[in-house]
Amino acid sequence: MPAADRVTKNLRALRVLHEQMDGCRACPKMIGPVVHGPAVMSRVMLVGQAPGPREGSFGRPFAWTAGRTMFGWFERTLGIDEETFRARVYMAAVARCFPGKAPGGGDRRPDAEESARCEAWLKRESAILEPELVIAVGTLAIERVLGEKSPLAAIVGSTRRCVWHGREVDVVALPHPSGASPWHRIEPGRTLLDHALARLAAHPAMAEVTRRGASRPSPR
Repeated sequence: MPAADRVTKNLRALRVLHEQMDGCRACPKMIGPVVHGPAVMSRVMLVGQAPGPREGSFGRPFAWTAGRTMFGWFERTLGIDEETFRARVYMAAVARCFPGKAPGGGDRRPDAEESARCEAWLKRESAILEPELVIAVGTLAIERVLGEKSPLAAIVGSTRRCVWHGREVDVVALPHPSGASPWHRIEPGRTLLDHALARLAAHPAMAEVTRRGASRPSPR
């Protein structure tokens, strides 16, 4: 199949998947609507944790203060602004609905069953996109992508190679940009974050995105 036809076919498959995802009501404790990024053909996937309370009204992930922080990191290091990043990198998450608030304050962490249900969407997205690089943002996303629990200081700042949904990928882990956590603002987190962003900028898949707009055209 010619490359252009394959891109068109895969984009249609992503849009069908998004329509199906939008209708998902599998988790009774989750608060809709379903939140996901646009259908973008990219070899780079960003996997966050779950939308916050405001993302549903905006209809896109990382649409509030944590997003401003994260996109600021990318603009500073990669040289692309938020709009460009969203247009060129496929944005997903461990959970696609707002989990609600935790009893002690802050957003509730999706439980194992909720994460497992949403994993089916990630598996299908990965099969369509065949990513080369996964950016895992936040502890939950890092654990789900790498399949292990480790301190942030042992993971952030490195590039890991792992098998994710049957495909070997490089993984660059980033701390969650939430203002509730000071980890990325104090040492060693601040230095490790800089190292992680430098690894991200140097990765061939991300370099292609920033250099040529590698998301590929999105025909209708």
